[in-house]
Amino acid sequence: MKKIIVLVCAFGILFSCKEGAEAQHIPSSSGRLNNLSVVVDHQNWKGEIGEHLRKVLASPVDGLPQQEPMFNINHIPTNAFTGFVRNNRTFVKIIKTETPYFSIVTDTFAKPQTGIFIGGSNIAEITKEIDEQKPAILKAIRDTEITEKQRRIAKSLKDDKKITEKLHINIDFPTAYRYAKEGDDFFWIRKDIPKGSMEILLYQVPLSKIDENNVVADIIKIRDSIGKKYIPGPSGDVEDSYMRTEEAFSPYLFTTKIDGKFAYETKGTWDVKGAFMAGPFVNYAIRDEKNNRYLIAEGFLFRPSVNKRDHMLELEAILKSIKFKN
Repeated sequence: MKKIIVLVCAFGILFSCKEGAEAQHIPSSSGRLNNLSVVVDHQNWKGEIGEHLRKVLASPVDGLPQQEPMFNINHIPTNAFTGFVRNNRTFVKIIKTETPYFSIVTDTFAKPQTGIFIGGSNIAEITKEIDEQKPAILKAIRDTEITEKQRRIAKSLKDDKKITEKLHINIDFPTAYRYAKEGDDFFWIRKDIPKGSMEILLYQVPLSKIDENNVVADIIKIRDSIGKKYIPGPSGDVEDSYMRTEEAFSPYLFTTKIDGKFAYETKGTWDVKGAFMAGPFVNYAIRDEKNNRYLIAEGFLFRPSVNKRDHMLELEAILKSIKFKN
């Protein structure tokens, strides 16, 4: 029987227990965001197992205008996975087991840390486990990186009092951001970066604005109307030029939860009517039934000709920090 174990304390059986002071002290984890250690011997890394790992872990990020991998992979030979090398915040390790094996563990060698162990008695079993557990693998690592980014953001927070007063939410974003524009229950927040900017939009619409049978079209309609009302292009005249959803590609639609509330997650590309400007966006329509509304929280990026994955991670981490006030 397939053995799928999540957060199993018994996994310690595979490792000898540390004694004395070493057992009492777990070092702090390290590593750049979206960088992942993959522990497997050279032969398997160059063969089928390595191919399947790269296909899963370096799969393209949804919603970006150019292809970028989900994670940067650092291959570590099994015999080199010792000492400080084990302190990376996220790792995937291939092991030999008698039956198919999948386990997600936390804080095994460092803290905070998410480790994923994948095993089997032969190559076919291991590659099958990698492929079948792709959603769980990507979610575990992605959630870890979001949490880590939120931890870093929390060190220096901008005052969100005015947002709380109008929209009845709290949201954690760094002091590097500023309020760019405010309207009736509308906030546009901006962070200037080299050769571009990172933007956050917060507003609300009635529940009736999104039909569950027409979600993508309704979300596009809502965000395009907000773009026309508040976000002009370079000319400054929203009648001639404004931000909208790029028409050539349909956005990706997912469902998730933010602060325990159901939300539609939309990822795609925006452009500016009448101007050569474009970039990625992530949009959350969070269902707040108590107040008969969808709270719309969107992040979008303008930074042409450079990679955008890590900037979008920051925007996503900020939006997912939203807490509703009762």
